[in-house]
Amino acid sequence: MLIDQFIGYIQAEKRFSVLTVEAYQRDMLQFAEFMRTEYDIEDLTQVKTTQVKSFIVHLKNEGLENRSINRKMSTLRTFYKYCLRENLMEKSPMTGIKALKQPKALVKFVTETDINKVSFGDEADFATVRDHLLFEMLYQTGMRQAELRGLKDVDVDKMGMQVKIHGKRNKDRLVPLSMEMIQMIAQYQALRDATFTDKADRLLLNDKGEEMSPSYVYNKVHHMLAGVTTLKQKSPHVLRHTCATVLLNNGANLRAIQELLGHSSLSSTQIYAHNTIEQLKKIHKQAHPKG
Repeated sequence: MLIDQFIGYIQAEKRFSVLTVEAYQRDMLQFAEFMRTEYDIEDLTQVKTTQVKSFIVHLKNEGLENRSINRKMSTLRTFYKYCLRENLMEKSPMTGIKALKQPKALVKFVTETDINKVSFGDEADFATVRDHLLFEMLYQTGMRQAELRGLKDVDVDKMGMQVKIHGKRNKDRLVPLSMEMIQMIAQYQALRDATFTDKADRLLLNDKGEEMSPSYVYNKVHHMLAGVTTLKQKSPHVLRHTCATVLLNNGANLRAIQELLGHSSLSSTQIYAHNTIEQLKKIHKQAHPKG
């Protein structure tokens, strides 16, 4: 099946992350079902541009936001580039289809005041120390939750006070660690090794000594932020946004933040500059007599 071949391609050659591959697979199956139901088309290489446009209209009618539709269109562009690469067709039906306009939403982040309200208790047991370290690593390094889950002991260079992060598409980057963070990691590792004799090959483990799942990390962060912020979104990614915003507000330049976060292009990092400018506008309007 062509979709299966495409999925194998983005896994083996493009080296997309597991979550990205899963999203692409869902998009392709949805698109294939629409073409089969609406146009009786089984061979996706026979799809025309007008039929792709009708799929976009269908998604709009289903209530999808432009951002979600654009992501699905990105999947289709990658798929049809693959088809052209394999000489399965001469022209992509995505030609001439432009991305839908998206409102510029401000990045959501937790204020430093609220971050300081997060409490982990005074217990020195494995779970408490692990949860504290999990939170601080996300907040201080800005890494993605998938990158955090993939960390191994060898990735932490205590002498060099840095951690090697395995990012998207197998791109590695080095991020500095504070002395406090190094000490936290050492304390955690001692507790972890005393708690589990047979454990997964990961730095951070769940309560059973196994690799953490995405939902496990999400639930931990959500619980920690639940009592300190009114933000609707209380996810690990909010801590990534928070890290970048704190860095920018304290003088870091965009290039440095780009390197620390592992963004492939500066445009991805510039959303934080936009966020800071909007915050300044809000402060100016409230504080200046002519605002």
